Amino acid sequence: MRRVLAVQFAPCALFVTGVLALVRAGSFSGRSDWGAAVPERPLTAVGALLVVTVCASLLGLLLQPFQVRAVRVLEGYWDRWALTAGLGQMLVQVQRKRWVALSERAEKTALGEAAQRVRAEAQRRLAAHPAVDVLLPTALGNALRAGELSAGERYGLTTLASWPRIYLQVSDRMAEALRSTRDALDSAVNLCWSFLALTGTGIAALYDERSGWWLCGAGLGFAALAYKGAVTAAQSYSGLMHVTYDLHRFDLLEALHYPLPTKETEEEVFAGVSDSFAYRQRPDFPYAHPGARPHVEETDGSAGGRLEDGEPPQRSEQAE
Repeated sequence: MRRVLAVQFAPCALFVTGVLALVRAGSFSGRSDWGAAVPERPLTAVGALLVVTVCASLLGLLLQPFQVRAVRVLEGYWDRWALTAGLGQMLVQVQRKRWVALSERAEKTALGEAAQRVRAEAQRRLAAHPAVDVLLPTALGNALRAGELSAGERYGLTTLASWPRIYLQVSDRMAEALRSTRDALDSAVNLCWSFLALTGTGIAALYDERSGWWLCGAGLGFAALAYKGAVTAAQSYSGLMHVTYDLHRFDLLEALHYPLPTKETEEEVFAGVSDSFAYRQRPDFPYAHPGARPHVEETDGSAGGRLEDGEPPQRSEQAE
């Protein structure tokens, strides 16, 4: 319920409320009368609240299947269209220049206390970025890619292929932390899109009213603030991905009924598991079933026959 309200309903309600205010103020048909945007009678206010609730609920339901796409667009996956692909390449070059500057600052010899703090901050920010050859055009994309390409790879696992499987093995506390951080990320992304959509609607309604242009500027400012919040949440989520593999990578092997590796064979075992996830090659590992009872053979001294595990002994006629 909390995710529905924070991630889906609240951003849609914000957009619907803004559009309704513009409509009631008459911004699309002439000079805006902002006094008319606020309902004066209680019945009118209840009707406006009902309209906002219904429209926001329907809009949230319609947009819910596109949540992953909403995040990926802000990440910078723009290769499907020629125009955005060119823009993406330009922004990747900007990100690479920033990465190189951070790298130089992180490797610079620190002599004083202030210089050491600058170096430590550069190292921290550099750790939140992926390698320079896999950078994405946006800060959000790089924050998420830092976890997607390194969380499991440190142990030989391919993160993108193994994450849906290892996620189901995490503890309740870890699952709650992951859900909370992911909700914060999705909520910030949807708020960013809501403010951008509201800004576009405001430009269409207030293009001939210079006195109202500040509303469009405020909308862009709030969108930038929401985007910054999404980047911060993405960095926290990537950090939790690393923690998940630190604590639960062996739980994945137990769920697959593979024997636990030694320290020397860990990377080889996890690499084989990753190959199986990618349908390249099935690992040649024996299955380990800790709860299975071993097959036991016994002989009945009176009859000389074999007994299967769990089968009661046959009584001889002499015993009768």
